[in-house]
Amino acid sequence: MTLHLYFARRFLRSFFSVLMVFFAILMLIGLIEQIRRYGGGDAGFGRLLVLSILSVPEGLYRILPLIMILATLALFLGLARSSELVVARAAGRSALRSLISPLLLSMLIGVFAVAVGNPIVAATQKQYEVMTARISGEASTLSVSSEGLWLRQGTREGQTVIRANKADLDGTVLLDVTFLGYDAEGRPTYRIEAERAELTEGAWSISNAKEWRFDTDTLIPEVD
Repeated sequence: MTLHLYFARRFLRSFFSVLMVFFAILMLIGLIEQIRRYGGGDAGFGRLLVLSILSVPEGLYRILPLIMILATLALFLGLARSSELVVARAAGRSALRSLISPLLLSMLIGVFAVAVGNPIVAATQKQYEVMTARISGEASTLSVSSEGLWLRQGTREGQTVIRANKADLDGTVLLDVTFLGYDAEGRPTYRIEAERAELTEGAWSISNAKEWRFDTDTLIPEVD
C-alpha cells in the first residue's frame, strides 16, 4: 500500500510537470497568434494576454491523452534512472503491479476532466469568442419585439440586419427571415428573403431565398 501511494505521488508530480510545460507552450503560441492578428489594432497587450489564457484550456483538453502518456513515461524513466523500479521488483513486486497506481490516477483524472474540465473549457471558449468579436468589431445585437426577432451583425465592411417571424430556442434556426445589408457608410446594398436560415459554422445557410442587389437594382434568381 505504501509503495502504491509513493508511485501515485510520483505520477502526480510527473503529470503536473508535463501539464505546466504544455501550458507554457500553448500560452506562448497563443500569445504570438493574438499579437499577429490584433497587434496592429487598438487591443492592448493585457487583452491579448487574456485571450491567450482563455484559449489554453481547450488546447490542454484536446491533448490530455498525450499529456498522460508523457507523464507515465517520465515517471518510469525517473524510477529506472534512480533504480527504484529495480528495488521494487527485487522486493517481489511485478512490473504490472507497478502500473496500478498510475492507471487508477489516469482514470480519475479522465473523469475529472470530463465532469469539471469540459464545462470550464466551454465557458472559456465562449468568453474567448466574445472578446475576439469585440476586438474585431463583429459583435451582434439581438432584440425581440411584437414584429418578430431582430438581429444585427456588424463587421468592418458593414452591417446586416436580420428579421425573422419565428426562431428556435437558441436562435440558430430562423423562419420567414429577411436579411438587409448595409455598407460601412450605412447605404443599403442588398436584401434577401428566405423561408429558412440556419446558423452553421459562423455563417447563415439559407433555403428558398430571393436576393435583391440595390447597387444593380436587379433580382437574383431564387437560391437554395
